[in-house]
Amino acid sequence: MSKTPNIFVRSLRELKSTRCLAITALLIAINVTLDLLGLSIKLPPNLRIGFGFLCNASIGMLFGPVVGMMAGVCTDVLGYFAGNLSMGAYFPGYTLTAVVGGLIWGLWLYPRKVTVWRAIGAKTCINLFCNICLNTLWLTVTGGKAMSVLLVTRVPKNLILLPLEIVLVYFGMKLVNRIYGALPNGKAATEIEN
Repeated sequence: MSKTPNIFVRSLRELKSTRCLAITALLIAINVTLDLLGLSIKLPPNLRIGFGFLCNASIGMLFGPVVGMMAGVCTDVLGYFAGNLSMGAYFPGYTLTAVVGGLIWGLWLYPRKVTVWRAIGAKTCINLFCNICLNTLWLTVTGGKAMSVLLVTRVPKNLILLPLEIVLVYFGMKLVNRIYGALPNGKAATEIEN
């Protein structure tokens, strides 16, 4: 048996750190605020790239899949209560999507050096499993439209936005890693031992 704990155990141990809790709470608040303000890059004809996913990716990269999954739950529930009450009833499927997203970010980015290939892999998995599969399923369940009808528009949209989102993830995570490493007693993800 290896003396090195697996990635889930390491991530769970991060929750003992006040720094982890404070930074995670800050990133959750930033994510909810960005969503409430609607800050995004709008591309013609009706495409947009939000920035909230960078907060989720940062949490997964810094603190791992367990913290990423818990942050996904908090972000979804707090986001709903902060501004989405007017949109109708709460649906737990989207919370499940947020949990899966936190898991994927943590598995791809924690505690390793951020590379272009890791950014491509993580964002591709998020777009495929979370955005195309799960969210389309939840839209089918809540909206009553056939999944095949929704996929016709959602697949091309996600494929068009994917390269831009990968660039944002790569450079965003490099910046977050540099800032986190500059904090007192902060270790950048590239300095953490495997």
